This record gives sequence, C-alpha cells and structure tokens, in this order.
Amino acid sequence: MTSSTHRSPGTPLIRLYQDWLREQRGLSFADYRALWQWSVTDLEAFWQSIWDYCDLRSPTPHRAALGKNVMPGAEWFPGAQVNYAQQVLRHVQPAHAAGLPAVISEDERGRVRELSWPELRRQVASLALHLQEIGVRPGDRVAAYLPNIPETIVAFLACASVGAVWSVCAPDMGTNAVLDRFRQIEPVVLIAIDGITWAGRAIDRAEVVAELRRALPSVRHVIAVQYLNDTQTIADSADWASATGRNNAQATTFEPAWLAFDHPLWIVYSSGTTGLPKPIVHSHGGILVESMVTTMHSDIGCSYAPNNFGERFCWYSSTGWVMWNIQVGGLLSGTTCVIFDGSPGGSRDAPDWGTLWRFAARHRVSFLGSGAAFYAGCAKAGVDLAACGDLSRIRALGSTGSPLSPEVQHWGTEQLRRIAKTPAQQDIWWFNVSGGTDFAGGFIAGTPELPQQPGVMQCRMLGAAVEAWNEAGSPVLGQVGELVCTQPIPSMPLHFWNDPGNARYLASYFEMYPPGHGRKPGGGDLDASAGSVWRHGDWLRVGDEHGAGEWCVIYGRSDATINRHGLRMGTSEIYSAVEALPEVLDSMVVDLEYLGRESYMPLFVVLRPGVVLDEGLKQRLNDAIRKALSPRFVPNAIFQVPEIPRTLSGKKQELPIKKLLLGQNIDKVVNKEAMANPGALAWYVDFAAHRTQ
Repeated sequence: MTSSTHRSPGTPLIRLYQDWLREQRGLSFADYRALWQWSVTDLEAFWQSIWDYCDLRSPTPHRAALGKNVMPGAEWFPGAQVNYAQQVLRHVQPAHAAGLPAVISEDERGRVRELSWPELRRQVASLALHLQEIGVRPGDRVAAYLPNIPETIVAFLACASVGAVWSVCAPDMGTNAVLDRFRQIEPVVLIAIDGITWAGRAIDRAEVVAELRRALPSVRHVIAVQYLNDTQTIADSADWASATGRNNAQATTFEPAWLAFDHPLWIVYSSGTTGLPKPIVHSHGGILVESMVTTMHSDIGCSYAPNNFGERFCWYSSTGWVMWNIQVGGLLSGTTCVIFDGSPGGSRDAPDWGTLWRFAARHRVSFLGSGAAFYAGCAKAGVDLAACGDLSRIRALGSTGSPLSPEVQHWGTEQLRRIAKTPAQQDIWWFNVSGGTDFAGGFIAGTPELPQQPGVMQCRMLGAAVEAWNEAGSPVLGQVGELVCTQPIPSMPLHFWNDPGNARYLASYFEMYPPGHGRKPGGGDLDASAGSVWRHGDWLRVGDEHGAGEWCVIYGRSDATINRHGLRMGTSEIYSAVEALPEVLDSMVVDLEYLGRESYMPLFVVLRPGVVLDEGLKQRLNDAIRKALSPRFVPNAIFQVPEIPRTLSGKKQELPIKKLLLGQNIDKVVNKEAMANPGALAWYVDFAAHRTQ
C-alpha cells in the first residue's frame, strides 16, 4: 500500500481509503451503504481505485480494470502483469528497517522461530532457483503436504515466484483424501514433511509420503522437510535445508517473474456432495486485488512509524483451510504473520483451550482470528483469559467457518474487557466474516467504523454485489434467502482443473440462476448477455427484521456440503471411508450447523443383516473417517437405521433430512412422490421428534 500503510494507530484503513477517494477522485459518500452501492455498480471505477490506492504495479499498462463484465469469465485488468510474491517482497527493506519480522512461529514442542524479511526473501529466492534448475516451468503444479510452519510459506512464495501452480494439503488428512486432490492436478514436484506433532502426539508421516509418491506417477522430484525426526526418513528426496541454502549473488539478484494477471496462482479444493473434491484455480492478479479489499475490511496493515510496534496478525488455521491463504495474505501489506502449528484446544485426554491465547500473549498478537468453533470451545470450557498472559495488545478478534453465536461473542468481549488496560481496549472489535474457499475471500465482513451487534456481521464487503434472494429470484431485506452475488469479483475461479466445458464449475455456482435470471443490485433486469448469477450455498439475511441497517446473518449451508469446524468436506468423501467397512451397506451424514447452535453431525448407517452397532463398530467407523479424512470429520454420534432415504434417481436425501432435523415439517422439505423409498422417512421423523423434545 501507499500512504494507507503508513497510518496513525487507530485510524481505520477503510477511513483512509474514503479520504483518498474524496481527495483524488472527488467522491464522497453519506454512509457505508452508499459506498458499497457505488462499489458494486461502478465496477470499473471501484476496482481501478483499489489498484491505484494500493499502488499495485505492472511493467505493462492495462487497458481497463474490467475488460469484460460477464460471470463467469470476466476479464480483469487485461494487459497487466503481476506476481503475488513480487508484492510480498516489496516490503523487505522498509519492514526490516523498521525492525519488523516477517514470520513468527511456534509449535507444540515450544520451538519458536522468527523469520526476518531479508531471510524470507533469501529462502524464497533459493528455493525458486532450485525449482527452476529441476525443470519446473510456469504452469507446472507443485503439491505440498505441509503443516502451518514457515517452510510452507516459503515454498508457496517460491512457487509463485516462478509461475508454478501451488496446491497444499494438511498432514492431518489421510492418504485417500490427499490423493483425491493431488491425482487430479498431476503435480511434478512434491514438497512433504516427515511428521507432525498434534495434541501432544508425534505422528510420523514418512510412510504416507511414500504412498503418495507411489500413487502420483507425475511426481519427478521430492523435497523433504525434516521436522519431526532427527534423521532423514523420506528416501530419494532433496533436503529442504539444501534447497533453501543458497546465499550467493544469484539468490541476491533473483526477482519473481512478471506474469499475466490471470496466470494461475494456486489450486484449492472445495467439496460437493458427490464426486471428487473440486480443484479450484485462482489467479495471481485476482487474489492480489481481492486481498487488498480484505485487508481494508479487516483493518490489517503494518506501520513503519517510530515507536509503533507494528501489526502482528494470527489467524489460526490448518493449511487445508483457505484461512491459511488469508493468513499468508497479511504479508502482502507488510504485516508480520504469527503462526501456530498444533492443536489449539490441547488433547482429548488433557483439553486446554487456553493454548492459543497464551501463544497470542507470548508473541504480542494484535489481531487474533480462528474458527467460530474455537471460541465456542473456549466459552464452554470456561477459559479465564486473565490467566493466559498479557493479551492487552489484541485489538481485534476474527471469526469465521460457521456462525458465531451471540452468547459466545458476549463471553469473549466480557473476558477481554475485564483485562483491558486502556479505555480503547474496553470494546474489542469482532471481525466476523463469511466467504469461501471458492473465491478465497469474503462476501460478508465488517469494518471498525460500523456498529457491532453480537451474532451478526456488520456489512457486505466492498465490491461484492451480495444479496439474499427468495424462491422467485428476487432480492429481499430482513428475510432469509439464498446468498447470491450478481456481479463478478476478481478472485472468482478462473476454472476448475481438468473440467471440460466448465461443466462442474457451472453446475457448482451458476446452475440455479442461469443467464438473465433476477435483477441487478441497483435495480433493473439482468441482461442475458451479462452472464449468470453466483449462488453460494448459504442462507443469508440482510438487515434487521425490517430490512434496516447493514447487518448480515448467515444461517448455515443451504446445500448438504459438510462445513465442519471451518473446513468443508464433501459427504461423498465420508461415505467412501465409512462404506469401505464390510459391515456397512449404506450411510448418510448431515451437519446441523445453525446460528447459535454448536455444530452437531450425526452419522446414520445401514448395516448388514445380523450386525449390531456396538461400541467396537462405532470405534472402527470413527477410525476409518479419522484415517481417510481428518479427525475433524469424526461424527458426534452414530445411529443404526433401517434405510437411507433416496430419490428416484438414487441420490441420498441429505438436505431434506437436515432441514427436518432443524425443525422443519417433513411435508415441506421433501416430495415423497419423488422418492424411491418414502417409507424410510418414518424413522427420521420419529428421531427428529424425540431429539427436539
């Protein structure tokens, strides 16, 4: 950023942006809604202002901010060249001169490391040169099996530097889940860790890495990060220390390559209810520009002013969650990223929900973010934040992944209010945000300048033409409807990897509202030539019950995708693990996430004749999910059922059962005439009646 980065403490970035608009563009807005309305109706002016205000650079000019306004397929900043890593490394000299580190990390074993900006640049350059020497070219995929450690950030930036396409899976994911992702993209390089520590247990991953290599014939080079063991346990691999050890003139003069604005940056995965995980491709430029808006809303920016400590940003995340990408995005504005590798809640045998808070106190975190489930766990466990160290530097708490209940937000606010040292710390700012892996950004978020209300989000993000639509496809205020976005944003996917004709991409977001459906945000019918409308899959309410105010509430998923503790997983992946057991004939899972309720995910299983669901079988089912996917997707409870309700075409009726268990009438959520086995519903109706009593 330009002068917006060099700000006085306490001045919101979004206020500085509005001051700049008034001074440089002659634009003034009466309130936030007017500013938002401008940002989603005059797309060319808004996105050009973000480029100019944030001082984004290109060696070649662009013809327009939005060359083609159609969704999907919008053309952004045609002619411009960018590089995500180039933007990050711009901050090496000013941030280092101000004494600000780039990355601070700690793991469960208490190992603390600090990566300076010059050292970050040196390691990125060294690894980038190594990748080039082994034949990695722009567009090649590099897969990583790494946790939330500095090496992962370095690896990502090195890949971005040379135009390779990055993709990462967390080491708590089982072999099958990782292969379902990496097989689709055919990586040429695998960067993998030898093991991790989680919830107090050392978990060796050398054999999993060996399995990945055997199953990924496209991989021709492996780089091993020695993290758990004292000796190298991953055979036939390059050592991380050697790959990043270069410290010569070549590394000193290395510069990230300028790439087309729409050059692929990374592939992330979002699971549907059927089929393999969706490999979503985002662009360098789209993510870079959208990240600037996210930074503005989250009010995360560094300061090089004298006597100012500087921003320290921590959003606790697994590398398998898109919030890891958001965390790394803090580097784009010169912010210090503070990362923790391990369990934030201790272990099952020794729960400790103060772990992350003590970490934040030790490293003087100023912005702490996590999934809503983390805060709920802290409140339920009765964590005393006063006993967790000096948390007085925390000025903001971020929450996402699922709706944050008013009770939990009240708990956090009161806890921090009791330990506040200044009047300014009395009212902690909650940055409640909702977005998606799908576009690596936010639709609904906040700003320090708007009023807060526990349990709701403050506003729709600038540039995001988000509305709640009723069943007729018309926008509604003060009512719950489908969350849609009627205008493109730069970080929407380029495409899905290996998706002929964009079939999966179109079906995922644009099938419900095809071209010409609905109305523009400012009024007037949509022209069919303007493309489709993005349907996100969430229930949304904009405004209070009367439609007044900017407040937004997310009421959970409107489809059947599992959103468990902030991570999305397709139900088909769970079924694959569960139904591999010989005792299981059929299964169904639903996540009863809903505003103000703790996530509750029951698993229903149909067993072979004569088999009974005892504790031993329950344990085997849980172990199968834990091994194939992640411990995060172990169900809250398992029930033996006579049948799984299915449609005439054989699809499991997850969404109707979810709605039933959330209290809706069965006749309103399912058409029995479209069912293959309508008699199967009786068990679930009875279960729902007893569960709500």
